[in-house]
Amino acid sequence: MLFQKLSGKGPASMVSPSAPLTLWAWGSNTNGPLGLGDAYSGGNDKNRSSPVQVGALATWNVVAIGGEHSLATKTDGTLWAWGRNNGGRLGLGDYNYRSSPVQVGTLATWSAVSSAAASSCAIKANGTLWSWGNNSLGYLGLRDTYRRSSPVQVGTLATWSAVAGGGAFSIALQTNHTLWTWGQGNAGKLGLGDAINRSSPVQVGTLATWSAVAGGNAEAFATKTDGTLWAWGKNYYGQLGQGDTVYRSSPVQVGTLATWSAVTGGNSFSVALKTDGTLWAWGDAASGRLGLGDTIKRSSPVQIGTLTLWNAVVTGDAHAIATKTDRTLWAWGEGTTGKLGLGSVSNKSSPVQVGTLAIWIATAKGSSARHSLALRT
Repeated sequence: MLFQKLSGKGPASMVSPSAPLTLWAWGSNTNGPLGLGDAYSGGNDKNRSSPVQVGALATWNVVAIGGEHSLATKTDGTLWAWGRNNGGRLGLGDYNYRSSPVQVGTLATWSAVSSAAASSCAIKANGTLWSWGNNSLGYLGLRDTYRRSSPVQVGTLATWSAVAGGGAFSIALQTNHTLWTWGQGNAGKLGLGDAINRSSPVQVGTLATWSAVAGGNAEAFATKTDGTLWAWGKNYYGQLGQGDTVYRSSPVQVGTLATWSAVTGGNSFSVALKTDGTLWAWGDAASGRLGLGDTIKRSSPVQIGTLTLWNAVVTGDAHAIATKTDRTLWAWGEGTTGKLGLGSVSNKSSPVQVGTLAIWIATAKGSSARHSLALRT
């Protein structure tokens, strides 16, 4: 699940490393993924339905969430992890759960992070790719199926520029704009024309025109440098945006427009931004997760409202969170565990503002997540 940080309309851009950013969390706290020093203990008493600050530091930079675990980098280049740790997904050399952020190793060379349901990936400043956690289907990309509890380099290349995790697979870009996938191949979600598992990165096609990637639960998405949007994998609810429910094992263009700037995949639904600041959704609409005011599934993109003020969006298991250009934060979809941050556990089928503040910078992504993280000044 790729983290996307946008400071304005159009392609993703990083907030200045010197910006003082605090980290906030809400939703399910089973096994401690909120990082608040406590965890679920037999009831819902440790869940949070409104944003709560994680610690007191204002040194956070990039965040990602997986299945009951969280990852983040700080402005000094260090990597931190917390939450559930079976399979070693925290990268701390053991399998002990953590309810507060703990530094992964001692290096200060990390630049990007991504979390899947039970594994994690990260890129260093030198362009090398690293992974750890559960590996039963080869989704660490390490040519085997052995789990790792500490980061291990994927291959020897130092040319990786972006990585995103799906339900049991990963998708990544190299600096030459080629597209690569590995892990579980069922439903064709690796985009390689078949349903075969891969335990190391394999190039998708031969084109070198890809610009961004995102993984859903069992589907994948990518944009090209020309602004077109492409999808493949599971399509039971129409989440590939093709106007049907036919699965695809190779990338297929979503519509004909070349105006897409960002895309994110949840559990059987998708949300995307266009360069004009409009927000679009399609796929399963259960619990109102499409933000279209109803629970009717869509197999083609439909605009959410009429505003042209959106600049970033991420999805969880059955909910979505977005920011506007005025830096307000909005949420919709399934509200169980309080993951919408609205002070309740009610579902919302249209975007609702989280609080009243206009100081939000970015949110963390995770298609299997029942909790949320966000950065603000």
